[in-house]
Amino acid sequence: MKKLFMGITALILVLCLQNFSQAADVSFIYINGSNNNNEKMKNWFENGVKKLHPAMVNQFESNEQVKQLMLSHEGLNIIDDPKIFFWGDLSKTDLDFVNKQLDLSKDFSPTVAFQVRRLITQYMHDAIWVQKTHHMLPIVKNLNDMVKDEYSQGRSTILYGYSAGTFITYEYLVNTLPYINLEELFNNLKAEEDFKEFVKNNPRRNTCISALADAGIGVVTSSGKLVFNTDKDSFKKRYLEIDKSTENVCSPVGAVKGVVNYASPLVLFYSDLADPDYEQTYYNKLMLKYMMEKGLFWLTVNFREDPLAFPSSRNLTYQEMEKIINLTFTDPKGFIYDNSGVWSWRPFFLAHTSYWSARKKFSKAVVKSFVEGYRYQYDTLYRQKLMEKN
Repeated sequence: MKKLFMGITALILVLCLQNFSQAADVSFIYINGSNNNNEKMKNWFENGVKKLHPAMVNQFESNEQVKQLMLSHEGLNIIDDPKIFFWGDLSKTDLDFVNKQLDLSKDFSPTVAFQVRRLITQYMHDAIWVQKTHHMLPIVKNLNDMVKDEYSQGRSTILYGYSAGTFITYEYLVNTLPYINLEELFNNLKAEEDFKEFVKNNPRRNTCISALADAGIGVVTSSGKLVFNTDKDSFKKRYLEIDKSTENVCSPVGAVKGVVNYASPLVLFYSDLADPDYEQTYYNKLMLKYMMEKGLFWLTVNFREDPLAFPSSRNLTYQEMEKIINLTFTDPKGFIYDNSGVWSWRPFFLAHTSYWSARKKFSKAVVKSFVEGYRYQYDTLYRQKLMEKN
């Protein structure tokens, strides 16, 4: 009997260790930015990631504070093979059209004006193109397929968004994280009583914006408003099946550990999120609450010399966040942190593309920000010392 008990105990211990090991495995997914729409620039991005990733892994795995935060002697246990999510080639057809129109102006434009126009096209086209909903949503779906594939293999992911790739990390979180409680949603958006009563009497799992569209019960328009299916019979039928859509198109709980945005122009292109009357702001609040309660992190790490990189916000405690969004976090574990003051020691005209060449400085800054972000949020004494230092 004693041997049997010891055998069962050993088996349970092995299973627990296996589960812990699977939970600790992390893949880094690197997402490209604008002006990566030809083979040369695709190779530039992929080669840059292959140089950056080993430096990033080394910094994470050698940092004792990371190991303490993760309660693991291996820290994050990062997969050696970097995952690259490349979307730059999707805009080629549209960019070719713009370039043809640009060529028409060559005959009558002053040389300087033409060159500036060409430069703007080269660097800005993809950033504008990818923001359009009919371009963005298929990209978000493809990224989610990659995240879910990693998760099916026992690996969570950290998303690295470079430049306009930060738009994709943001849209991914907004559209696929299951932060929506359907009963609360219909009450807050002042739906008809018949709809609210039906939802209340037929509770479903928390879901995501993508699932609302996939199930056919509602879509968020480009103006940030949620438009419901107004056919009551159709709505009720589709609503009852929304758990299937949640399973298919939402990000599984725990699949994403967090986001590292760098060389980020996100604030420049998404400044309307500061408008309290913009309905999308409502979903951002729910998303923030979900991230804080589920232990996700959002880092912004920029070189200070990078003219296209913007701070995401000033750093806030979770108590300050609660006051701003008028929501209460239950047992918060996540954090949001900005470090846009990193020195690359590169001239400003090279800084935006120097995150590969300055990979040691950048990866060190990411790990430092990861530790600082957590401690700033949950270590009062550390936060006071950091604020005094700055």
